[in-house]
Amino acid sequence: MITFEEFRLIFDIEKCCSEILFSINGSAKFSNCWMGTSLDKNTGKYGYWFGLTQDGNNAYDFLTFDEFANAKVFDGRSLVEVWENVTLLEINACDASEMLKLYLP
Repeated sequence: MITFEEFRLIFDIEKCCSEILFSINGSAKFSNCWMGTSLDKNTGKYGYWFGLTQDGNNAYDFLTFDEFANAKVFDGRSLVEVWENVTLLEINACDASEMLKLYLP
């Protein structure tokens, strides 16, 4: 388990096209979710997003990391609020535990 501050470092390092597969422990609804960053071709700025269901009905886009981290998209709770129950599964299609070794000292 990494701290939320360490998690934020991943987005500071990998602003372009990061994708993270994650789950929220004990939640069948949020057992296979995605989050990441992408470049808006129109503005040239990076944004943050969640893809919480396979059907695409629970997709959310944000302009800043703070909006992303504090959005109440998990049944009225934010990523910050559920962080202690988050398990990172993959980072950019690679095993999360292996990738974290590259990102964190």
